[in-house]
Amino acid sequence: MLFRFSAVLNRTVKKMQQYTKGCVLSSVAVACWLGLGMNLLLSLSLVFVLYVLTGGWRFVKIVFLTLPRDLRALIVLLKLKKQIKTFSSRKIGVPSIFYEVCDRQPEKLCFIDALEGRKWTYREVDTYSNQVANHFLSLGCQPGDSVAVFMESSSQYVGLWLGLAKIGVVPALINYNLRLNALVHCLKAASVKSVVYGSELRSAIEEAAHLLPATLPLYELGPIDSSSPTLLDQTILSASCSRPPLMKYDFNSPLIFIYTSGTTGLPKAAKVVHSRYFYMASSIYNFGNMNSSSVIYDTLPLYHTAGGILGVGQALMNGVTVVIRKRFSASNFWFDCIKYNCTSAQYIGEICRYLLAQPTRTEDRMHQVTMMYGNGLKPQIWTEFRDRFGIKKITEFYGATESNANAVNIDNRVGCVGFTSMIAPSMHPISVILVDKQTGAPLRGADGLCMRAPPGEPGELVGKIQNTDAIHRFDGYSTNDATSKKVAHDVFSHGDSYFLTGDVLTMDEFGYLYFMDRTGDTFRWKGENVSTSEVEALVSNAIDKKDAVAYGVEVQGLEGRAGMVAIEDPHGLVDVTSLYKKLTSVLPNYARPVFVRMLKAASKTGTFKLKKVDLRNEGFDPLKTSDPLFYLNAKLGQYVELTQSAYADIQAGQIRL
Repeated sequence: MLFRFSAVLNRTVKKMQQYTKGCVLSSVAVACWLGLGMNLLLSLSLVFVLYVLTGGWRFVKIVFLTLPRDLRALIVLLKLKKQIKTFSSRKIGVPSIFYEVCDRQPEKLCFIDALEGRKWTYREVDTYSNQVANHFLSLGCQPGDSVAVFMESSSQYVGLWLGLAKIGVVPALINYNLRLNALVHCLKAASVKSVVYGSELRSAIEEAAHLLPATLPLYELGPIDSSSPTLLDQTILSASCSRPPLMKYDFNSPLIFIYTSGTTGLPKAAKVVHSRYFYMASSIYNFGNMNSSSVIYDTLPLYHTAGGILGVGQALMNGVTVVIRKRFSASNFWFDCIKYNCTSAQYIGEICRYLLAQPTRTEDRMHQVTMMYGNGLKPQIWTEFRDRFGIKKITEFYGATESNANAVNIDNRVGCVGFTSMIAPSMHPISVILVDKQTGAPLRGADGLCMRAPPGEPGELVGKIQNTDAIHRFDGYSTNDATSKKVAHDVFSHGDSYFLTGDVLTMDEFGYLYFMDRTGDTFRWKGENVSTSEVEALVSNAIDKKDAVAYGVEVQGLEGRAGMVAIEDPHGLVDVTSLYKKLTSVLPNYARPVFVRMLKAASKTGTFKLKKVDLRNEGFDPLKTSDPLFYLNAKLGQYVELTQSAYADIQAGQIRL
């Protein structure tokens, strides 16, 4: 017991030193001198008083203000760790957890397809997924095989991949927007043994057929209630409804493949293991204060983490009813929430912006949605969104499918994406480290280790890899090369390993985290760092919430990168002549875009994000695009047309930026 007390005391003193720069030691020394002959209680009291008087009040303040938050998070964390340990020891996986949920409430609604109005009970989801499992067993599928699922979002989609998972097959959830080479790349990345595609995507498969191996089995699946069922529909619906032989799962084995968005290149197939699926879904369930009567509105694509885990995972893991809408519709969002009595809804930042751009209607407040959860809600529209639609709680989270550096905003703090404990940082070991402002590489001290970013200073968020802990493990991607690029070694001690998020965040003195930008997106201009995320948000606000993407472009002979913004404007509604005036009041001089591109057509990811790679590569050269281009004429104080001759003058230094 004495040894344990001594260890705790040593850790506490070290933590205190971080905030008082050594004053603790002097306080202890003085107190010990005064305490000779006194009783222990009085000595300790003197230590505390001297500690506070010599600067320790800062740490006391942090403890006072953050202890309730940290205790709440600790309770949830310990609960989830206990459940994960139990599931691991029982050798059960996500399908087994679903069985338990289903058996408790077989006639409760599990999923509702908003567009079609079709409702699925837990028994019906179980039955359909059993038929899928038994059919693919009859085809010879083996545990560990990967099968691609290429369909639009629906309850049937979930039943299909769940059925495959019941027999140990790993479904690869393919983005239904992909075509040709990108589609084939994703199939190869997961080494799929066969492809199941929806009849609505038949043309995409036919278009890519010449790029696929001739021996790759392709199975077409129609809607569950189709009047002209496919061969696969018929064989699945004629298969046994009984549950397949119960498997013993390694809770840390792959459940599904989910692909990165591909905004900066071809998507990577991230492994989602059973424990991570459960942990991610259940974290949101607990921190979002959901319960068995919650009804969630999920309008996000189910091939991504947000829709496919944090959304439908609430049904599979926690028994919540989930309303699935095949495609997001800003005009129907609140109507659906009202129609299906939704109490919670998911968002991504783009969705919030689209909803704000809609005309004000009485339905804006007729719904029963009290909590929304998601990521990417810009601080610039946070309060406006919350107040207009009457959302009492916004649970913003930070994370990625494969990341172990996840965080969640549990106390409704505006603009915050999560937190880490300043009292007990080892509880959830994520940190912000300093990086080179030019290259984005971690900065290291004389000892070869990385340096923590001081409060308020931007840096890259990293998470400690602990592969013996299901919550902090990093399972990587389908290829070792992609995995190794996301790991840094010798970060805070020699021999440790951390996951590199690739995101720039700041952390305040209380451990609250605020998203800034992607490390590759932030650029320098006029000696200053420019956050593309901030520019995008403020430009969008200036043009009535339309889509805008910001990036830096190289200009011959100039240091850094000049800011450029591409605006989706197919109908020519944006008034570019007044744009600069609007931006002068919200952006500093160095952050105002130098170039503007009006996109006649925009290439987007499945979560509505404009793709930057091609735009950045094309730069501001009029010969590389037919889109209208403009540059900032500093003398006139407005954007003017960028002709080929003006482009040549800029490159030659005749026009100064």
